[in-house]
Amino acid sequence: MAIGANSAVAGPDADTLAQIREHALSGNLAFELVESLTTEVGPRLAGSEGDARAQDWAEARMKSLGFDKVWREPVEIPHWKRRHERATVLGEYAQSLHISALGHSIGTGGPIAAEVVELADLAALKAIEDDRLNGKIVFVNHRMTRAINGAGYSIAGDIRSQGPSEAAKRGAIAFVMRSAGTDSHRFPHTGNTKRLEGVHVIPSAALSNPDAEQLHRLLKRKPDLQLQLDIDVGFDGTTTTHNVIGEISGRVPGSGIVVLGAHLDSWDNGTGAVDDGAGIAITMAAAAKLIERGQRPRRSIRMIAFAAEEVGLLGAKAYAKDNAQLMERHVVGMESDFGAGSIYAIQTSARGTALDALQPLFDALAPLDIAFAEGGYGPGPDILPMRDDGVPWFALKQNGIDYFDVHHTADDTLDKIVPQALPQQVAAYALATWFMADSQIELRAPADL
Repeated sequence: MAIGANSAVAGPDADTLAQIREHALSGNLAFELVESLTTEVGPRLAGSEGDARAQDWAEARMKSLGFDKVWREPVEIPHWKRRHERATVLGEYAQSLHISALGHSIGTGGPIAAEVVELADLAALKAIEDDRLNGKIVFVNHRMTRAINGAGYSIAGDIRSQGPSEAAKRGAIAFVMRSAGTDSHRFPHTGNTKRLEGVHVIPSAALSNPDAEQLHRLLKRKPDLQLQLDIDVGFDGTTTTHNVIGEISGRVPGSGIVVLGAHLDSWDNGTGAVDDGAGIAITMAAAAKLIERGQRPRRSIRMIAFAAEEVGLLGAKAYAKDNAQLMERHVVGMESDFGAGSIYAIQTSARGTALDALQPLFDALAPLDIAFAEGGYGPGPDILPMRDDGVPWFALKQNGIDYFDVHHTADDTLDKIVPQALPQQVAAYALATWFMADSQIELRAPADL
């Protein structure tokens, strides 16, 4: 359908928003897209062959859905590979444990073995000032709590990102942690760790939650228990991946850019259905539903399939840097990166009169059982670099009560998505996107505030 012109007002009227909502609820393009991505491409670790095929997939899909422009922007990344990972309890209780190396870990260079020191959390690790960890394997056994908004992930994520370096500072030869997950299956949760400048890097891995319990019980029986690790992972130079961008061109040049998106890469153990194939499908379908209506928005809309999110938001950082001259024209950013659960709230950086101007949007979202919620920690992770450059944001909050059951595991597969839940999310993103794109509303705080 050809895109034509329509009249501009401060914001779209209620009838237009209702039409957008009902059209976006029709069919299930989002499920078709996530089924295609996870079946035809599968795992998409940044820099891998699967990642390259995912970029081809995204570009081809955007073109077929009718975006005015589709292009790629290069992102240079360190190329990290996983080959194998094994953990074995030695001695009278000998047995294998299920582990997954953390992203950007180094390998062990063959099997290594040492006594295990169990600690309750990151604070307990940071409190150690003597040499009791010297030559040992540190085991942090913190149980992540379940919450609709995933609040427990902040603590568990800090353990994953900071724990290896804190253990290395204190002389440990390796680091293992209870998975940052809420399930009770023998699927360890991977995820990226950080390297602190000037700190020796040590091998690091996550135990599945049942295996963390098993190791805890074994250490009760034998405090000097030894664990053998054989982890073959590491860097293989640098490589180039890409942000894939599709644009619906606005009818008023220079009037602004509305960004919605998700990250295209995934970890290598599952097929990245929940994290973040669902987000790619939801936001791509939302943009496609707007194209289908045949009306051109005042401002341009960019759907961005961000690269290399899992390994440090590298695509998002590159986008903000490469488009620095355009950041003032980015009127709002939003990202779907919390699985496939229904949206229950919208949060925003807008305040004062800017927030008041959003009331018609909140009214249009209400029939979808989405309410405005004060506060909020911020937008999706790939919007953070833009936010730091002053770009306002929306956060469409999904029900993530079971999100961390499969997050970063081999169990992140298409069957975990409930197809009937997706149209509601497509409609929400379509409404939020069109409301800002076909308006003159500004969400940035005045410079004198």
